[in-house]
Amino acid sequence: MIATLMAPMAGLPRRLVSAAALALLLSGCAGLGTLNAVATPTDLYQLTPKSTFASNLPRLTQQIVVEEPTATAAVNTDRIAVLPNPLQVQYLPRARWVDRAPVIVQSLLIESYENSDRVAAVGRSAVGLRADYLIVPDLREFQASVPDRPAPNGEPLEITVRLNVKVVDAFEDRIIASKSFEKVAYAPTEATIDTVNAFDRALGSTMRNAVEWSVRRMYSHAASTPTSAF
Repeated sequence: MIATLMAPMAGLPRRLVSAAALALLLSGCAGLGTLNAVATPTDLYQLTPKSTFASNLPRLTQQIVVEEPTATAAVNTDRIAVLPNPLQVQYLPRARWVDRAPVIVQSLLIESYENSDRVAAVGRSAVGLRADYLIVPDLREFQASVPDRPAPNGEPLEITVRLNVKVVDAFEDRIIASKSFEKVAYAPTEATIDTVNAFDRALGSTMRNAVEWSVRRMYSHAASTPTSAF
Protein backbone atom coordinates (compact mmCIF):
# COMPACT_ATOMS: atom_id res chain seq x y z
CA MET A 1 0.00 0.00 0.00
CA ILE A 2 2.78 2.44 0.89
CA ALA A 3 4.52 1.71 -2.41
CA THR A 4 1.32 2.58 -4.27
CA LEU A 5 0.93 5.81 -2.35
CA MET A 6 4.55 6.77 -3.01
CA ALA A 7 4.27 6.51 -6.81
CA PRO A 8 2.98 10.06 -7.40
CA MET A 9 5.47 11.46 -4.85
CA ALA A 10 8.68 10.35 -6.59
CA GLY A 11 10.20 13.82 -6.59
CA LEU A 12 9.97 14.32 -2.83
CA PRO A 13 12.65 13.45 -0.23
CA ARG A 14 12.31 9.88 1.03
CA ARG A 15 11.44 10.75 4.63
CA LEU A 16 8.74 13.17 3.53
CA VAL A 17 7.30 10.54 1.21
CA SER A 18 7.34 7.91 3.99
CA ALA A 19 5.74 10.29 6.48
CA ALA A 20 3.04 11.26 3.98
CA ALA A 21 2.34 7.62 3.14
CA LEU A 22 2.17 6.70 6.81
CA ALA A 23 -0.23 9.57 7.50
CA LEU A 24 -2.49 8.31 4.73
CA LEU A 25 -2.26 4.79 6.13
CA LEU A 26 -3.20 5.91 9.63
CA SER A 27 -6.17 7.87 8.34
CA GLY A 28 -7.18 5.32 5.76
CA CYS A 29 -10.56 4.70 7.33
CA ALA A 30 -11.56 8.36 7.55
CA GLY A 31 -13.87 8.03 4.54
CA LEU A 32 -15.90 5.16 5.99
CA GLY A 33 -19.35 5.84 7.34
CA THR A 34 -19.85 5.99 11.09
CA LEU A 35 -21.90 2.80 11.07
CA ASN A 36 -19.18 0.84 9.28
CA ALA A 37 -16.51 2.20 11.62
CA VAL A 38 -18.49 1.13 14.68
CA ALA A 39 -19.22 -2.29 13.20
CA THR A 40 -15.55 -3.01 12.39
CA PRO A 41 -14.02 -5.06 15.23
CA THR A 42 -10.77 -4.01 16.89
CA ASP A 43 -7.95 -6.54 16.65
CA LEU A 44 -6.14 -7.25 19.93
CA TYR A 45 -2.44 -8.08 20.03
CA GLN A 46 -0.21 -9.55 22.73
CA LEU A 47 3.54 -9.93 23.14
CA THR A 48 5.65 -12.79 24.47
CA PRO A 49 8.11 -13.22 27.38
CA LYS A 50 11.73 -14.23 26.95
CA SER A 51 12.55 -17.87 27.55
CA THR A 52 16.25 -18.18 26.65
CA PHE A 53 19.05 -16.77 28.79
CA ALA A 54 22.79 -17.11 29.29
CA SER A 55 23.70 -20.52 30.70
CA ASN A 56 26.13 -19.00 33.22
CA LEU A 57 23.52 -16.75 34.86
CA PRO A 58 23.85 -17.06 38.68
CA ARG A 59 21.01 -18.39 40.81
CA LEU A 60 19.29 -16.09 43.34
CA THR A 61 17.82 -17.28 46.62
CA GLN A 62 16.22 -13.88 47.24
CA GLN A 63 12.67 -12.85 46.37
CA ILE A 64 12.05 -10.00 43.94
CA VAL A 65 9.06 -7.84 43.11
CA VAL A 66 8.62 -6.21 39.70
CA GLU A 67 6.82 -2.87 39.87
CA GLU A 68 4.55 -1.63 37.07
CA PRO A 69 6.70 0.51 34.76
CA THR A 70 6.16 4.25 34.75
CA ALA A 71 5.48 5.76 31.31
CA THR A 72 4.27 8.90 29.61
CA ALA A 73 0.62 9.26 28.63
CA ALA A 74 1.50 8.50 25.00
CA VAL A 75 2.79 5.06 26.03
CA ASN A 76 0.56 4.35 29.05
CA THR A 77 -2.30 3.12 26.89
CA ASP A 78 -3.51 0.01 25.11
CA ARG A 79 -3.20 1.75 21.74
CA ILE A 80 -0.26 1.05 19.42
CA ALA A 81 1.70 4.26 19.01
CA VAL A 82 3.15 5.34 15.66
CA LEU A 83 5.16 8.56 15.20
CA PRO A 84 4.90 10.00 11.67
CA ASN A 85 7.47 12.57 12.88
CA PRO A 86 9.34 13.11 16.18
CA LEU A 87 6.80 15.68 17.44
CA GLN A 88 3.55 13.84 16.69
CA VAL A 89 1.97 10.72 18.15
CA GLN A 90 -0.75 8.79 16.33
CA TYR A 91 -2.13 5.29 16.83
CA LEU A 92 -2.83 2.38 14.51
CA PRO A 93 -6.53 2.22 13.61
CA ARG A 94 -8.61 -0.77 14.77
CA ALA A 95 -5.63 -2.33 16.59
CA ARG A 96 -4.87 -2.39 20.32
CA TRP A 97 -2.71 -4.19 22.83
CA VAL A 98 -4.53 -6.61 25.11
CA ASP A 99 -3.78 -4.24 28.04
CA ARG A 100 -1.95 -1.01 28.74
CA ALA A 101 1.67 -1.23 27.59
CA PRO A 102 3.19 -0.85 31.12
CA VAL A 103 0.97 -3.67 32.44
CA ILE A 104 2.01 -5.91 29.55
CA VAL A 105 5.70 -5.18 30.14
CA GLN A 106 5.37 -5.84 33.89
CA SER A 107 3.70 -9.21 33.28
CA LEU A 108 6.24 -10.22 30.64
CA LEU A 109 9.17 -9.22 32.84
CA ILE A 110 7.80 -11.38 35.65
CA GLU A 111 7.39 -14.32 33.26
CA SER A 112 10.88 -13.73 31.88
CA TYR A 113 12.43 -13.84 35.37
CA GLU A 114 10.51 -17.06 36.00
CA ASN A 115 11.63 -18.52 32.67
CA SER A 116 15.26 -17.82 33.54
CA ASP A 117 14.98 -20.44 36.32
CA ARG A 118 17.46 -18.36 38.31
CA VAL A 119 15.13 -16.57 40.75
CA ALA A 120 13.71 -18.16 43.90
CA ALA A 121 10.46 -16.19 43.76
CA VAL A 122 9.19 -13.27 41.70
CA GLY A 123 5.87 -11.45 41.65
CA ARG A 124 4.18 -8.08 41.63
CA SER A 125 3.62 -5.78 44.59
CA ALA A 126 -0.16 -6.26 44.44
CA VAL A 127 0.13 -9.84 45.73
CA GLY A 128 1.84 -8.74 48.97
CA LEU A 129 5.07 -10.64 48.35
CA ARG A 130 7.83 -9.70 50.83
CA ALA A 131 10.63 -8.59 48.59
CA ASP A 132 14.37 -8.63 49.09
CA TYR A 133 14.80 -6.62 45.90
CA LEU A 134 12.49 -4.39 43.87
CA ILE A 135 12.75 -4.05 40.11
CA VAL A 136 11.54 -0.55 39.20
CA PRO A 137 11.23 -0.09 35.40
CA ASP A 138 10.56 3.08 33.41
CA LEU A 139 9.19 2.44 29.90
CA ARG A 140 10.68 5.42 28.07
CA GLU A 141 10.04 4.44 24.45
CA PHE A 142 7.56 1.97 23.04
CA GLN A 143 6.53 3.08 19.57
CA ALA A 144 6.89 2.66 15.83
CA SER A 145 8.15 5.51 13.68
CA VAL A 146 9.23 6.43 10.16
CA PRO A 147 13.02 5.89 9.98
CA ASP A 148 15.15 9.05 10.03
CA ARG A 149 17.48 7.43 7.51
CA PRO A 150 17.03 4.54 5.08
CA ALA A 151 16.38 1.28 6.94
CA PRO A 152 18.74 -1.69 6.33
CA ASN A 153 16.40 -3.29 3.79
CA GLY A 154 14.15 -0.36 3.01
CA GLU A 155 11.65 -1.21 5.76
CA PRO A 156 8.91 1.43 6.18
CA LEU A 157 8.78 1.42 9.99
CA GLU A 158 11.23 1.08 12.85
CA ILE A 159 10.15 0.05 16.35
CA THR A 160 11.99 1.36 19.39
CA VAL A 161 11.77 -0.08 22.90
CA ARG A 162 13.76 1.68 25.61
CA LEU A 163 13.54 0.53 29.21
CA ASN A 164 15.34 1.93 32.25
CA VAL A 165 15.62 -0.51 35.13
CA LYS A 166 16.47 0.34 38.73
CA VAL A 167 17.31 -2.37 41.27
CA VAL A 168 16.31 -1.40 44.81
CA ASP A 169 17.54 -3.07 48.00
CA ALA A 170 14.19 -3.41 49.79
CA PHE A 171 15.81 -3.84 53.22
CA GLU A 172 17.87 -0.65 53.00
CA ASP A 173 15.39 1.14 50.70
CA ARG A 174 18.05 2.37 48.30
CA ILE A 175 18.91 2.01 44.62
CA ILE A 176 21.90 -0.27 44.12
CA ALA A 177 21.98 -0.22 40.31
CA SER A 178 20.38 1.53 37.35
CA LYS A 179 20.75 0.98 33.62
CA SER A 180 18.86 1.68 30.39
CA PHE A 181 18.30 -0.92 27.68
CA GLU A 182 17.24 -0.15 24.11
CA LYS A 183 16.55 -2.14 20.98
CA VAL A 184 15.40 -1.08 17.52
CA ALA A 185 13.67 -3.56 15.22
CA TYR A 186 12.27 -3.03 11.72
CA ALA A 187 8.87 -4.00 10.30
CA PRO A 188 9.25 -5.38 6.74
CA THR A 189 5.85 -3.95 5.73
CA GLU A 190 3.30 -1.51 7.12
CA ALA A 191 0.93 -4.39 7.97
CA THR A 192 -0.12 -4.37 11.63
CA ILE A 193 1.02 -7.95 12.27
CA ASP A 194 4.51 -7.14 10.94
CA THR A 195 4.63 -4.08 13.21
CA VAL A 196 3.57 -6.16 16.22
CA ASN A 197 6.17 -8.83 15.44
CA ALA A 198 8.83 -6.12 15.37
CA PHE A 199 7.60 -4.86 18.76
CA ASP A 200 7.91 -8.43 20.06
CA ARG A 201 11.50 -8.77 18.85
CA ALA A 202 12.55 -5.39 20.24
CA LEU A 203 10.89 -5.96 23.63
CA GLY A 204 12.24 -9.51 23.86
CA SER A 205 15.82 -8.42 23.34
CA THR A 206 15.40 -5.55 25.81
CA MET A 207 13.91 -7.82 28.49
CA ARG A 208 16.59 -10.48 28.10
CA ASN A 209 19.35 -7.92 28.60
CA ALA A 210 17.54 -6.32 31.55
CA VAL A 211 16.87 -9.65 33.28
CA GLU A 212 20.43 -10.94 32.88
CA TRP A 213 21.99 -7.66 34.02
CA SER A 214 19.70 -7.29 37.06
CA VAL A 215 20.11 -10.90 38.20
CA ARG A 216 23.89 -10.49 38.14
CA ARG A 217 23.70 -7.19 40.02
CA MET A 218 21.40 -8.65 42.71
CA TYR A 219 23.59 -11.73 43.07
CA SER A 220 26.73 -9.61 43.43
CA HIS A 221 25.06 -7.29 45.93
CA ALA A 222 23.69 -10.13 48.04
CA ALA A 223 27.09 -11.82 48.12
CA SER A 224 28.81 -8.62 49.30
CA THR A 225 26.19 -7.70 51.94
CA PRO A 226 25.48 -10.89 53.96
CA THR A 227 24.09 -8.83 56.85
CA SER A 228 21.22 -7.35 54.80
CA ALA A 229 18.71 -9.56 56.68
CA PHE A 230 17.94 -11.63 53.62
